[in-house]
Amino acid sequence: MTAPEPTILATSGGHRVGGRTMVAFDALVHHAVDLSGAHGRRPRVLYAGTAIGDAEHFTARMTEAARVAGFDLTPLHLFPMPNVEDVEETVLAQDVVWVMGGSVANLLAVWRVHGLDRIMRRAWEAGVVLSGVSAGSLCWFRGGATDSFGPQLRPITDALDFLPYGNGVHYDVDPGRRPLIHRLVADGTLPTAHCTDDGVGRLPRHRTGRGGHGGPGQGRLRGGPRRRHGGGGARRAAGAARPTAVNGTVNPRTPDSR
Repeated sequence: MTAPEPTILATSGGHRVGGRTMVAFDALVHHAVDLSGAHGRRPRVLYAGTAIGDAEHFTARMTEAARVAGFDLTPLHLFPMPNVEDVEETVLAQDVVWVMGGSVANLLAVWRVHGLDRIMRRAWEAGVVLSGVSAGSLCWFRGGATDSFGPQLRPITDALDFLPYGNGVHYDVDPGRRPLIHRLVADGTLPTAHCTDDGVGRLPRHRTGRGGHGGPGQGRLRGGPRRRHGGGGARRAAGAARPTAVNGTVNPRTPDSR
């Protein structure tokens, strides 16, 4: 069973401390599985830890989290070489791809060397649900703000572009991310941007059929223990063009618009 349309669940969450494990899956990961339509068997989830260098200790934690959740998890490692014979066959056999956060710049470079960018697009168009946290969310969009290059946030504008929008992850917890996303949208570096507070996911909907870029319809889901956030909307950014935010979506606006 696959999702009825190309589906990406973009999140700034998905993991929490488990009762008996270091990591457990929260509602966001379970929602990604629900979106896949998998039923009558254990859901198949591919875990990609490229953005943290395929760290084996975290792969072990994710494997244990999947066991507790009742999922069959397949880790896809690219360091020092792919750990499966046929990467495309492995990816297309999944219900969900869950991508770990870390360095989105490194993730994109390694995926492109191995042709995984093209494989992921084929999987998305075939109905495999694509999801992930932080860098694992940002990668599916056109770009956003990243600390891949150092502590000072910088823009990245050459992500996979499956969704032709910007993506603002960790919107509420890192004080530098909100103003940078506003500036990037205001000056035209990024188009309309979808932003998520920590623990929140967004589900941009496509309305043009499988594989097409449709309108920005969307839903939101908060995962894990609920926390109250001060002011879910984005403030206006200064400059000639001003962005506005509706439910975390930052849109470019002309100076004369009110």
